Amino acid sequence: MSYETILTEQRGAVTLITINRPQALNALNSQVLDELIDAFGKFEADPSQLCAVLTGSGDKSFVAGADIKEMVEKDAVDFYKHDFFSKWTSHIVHAVRKPWIAAVNGFALGGGCEVAMMADFIIASEKARFGQPEIKLGVVPGMGGSQRLTKAVGKAKAMDMCLTGRMMDAAEAERSGLVSRVVPHEELLDTALKAAAEIAAMPPLAAIANKELVNAAFETTLEHGLLHERRVFQITVATADKAEGMSAFVEKRPGVWQGR
Repeated sequence: MSYETILTEQRGAVTLITINRPQALNALNSQVLDELIDAFGKFEADPSQLCAVLTGSGDKSFVAGADIKEMVEKDAVDFYKHDFFSKWTSHIVHAVRKPWIAAVNGFALGGGCEVAMMADFIIASEKARFGQPEIKLGVVPGMGGSQRLTKAVGKAKAMDMCLTGRMMDAAEAERSGLVSRVVPHEELLDTALKAAAEIAAMPPLAAIANKELVNAAFETTLEHGLLHERRVFQITVATADKAEGMSAFVEKRPGVWQGR
């Protein structure tokens, strides 16, 4: 598949995906969705690629939201019949087991904030701005904004943002737990790629398992989560990478991972 709205690049074991519609502030439309699904599918299927970074082109916007021009003529039947947003969750959130990072370089509003929150964590430029302003269009978030935002920042902040449509700056986003770290704007991509390279250098199965366990913490009780954690720990103990990792630790040398 040749891409018209995104750019992809492999840097060692890291895949860099850039949404490239600067003339539209990287707004999401069906083509962007389909191309991102394809790119993430290729990343997931490529055994040489172990972590990904998603960012937006230009200095102003990660994703400024959904492309309203594409949505304005659609009616309720269209959205319900085609389940317009479901492909994001099924193909990018659930189907991608490898870790990936959102590097938010500017506005992440509406669908942009929702896409960023689908990442395993967010690294933000000091210029980043987050928001769920759908209420100003007479609708509600449609790709998880009311749900993931509430899990990330709590009821009060999420209710504030969804009901007023206000933007949260990078500093507030970090204080609120929405982003993992804030860095100078010009250092954003290098920081995100460095973090991705660090993850890619870890034992691959252990990276997938750690991601699975942290995500499970939001979906289950503490008791069941602890049981799940123990069982996954017991599985990882049986891997070749566990034997190599513990031997390398004792021998004070870097591990050489097989991903098995």
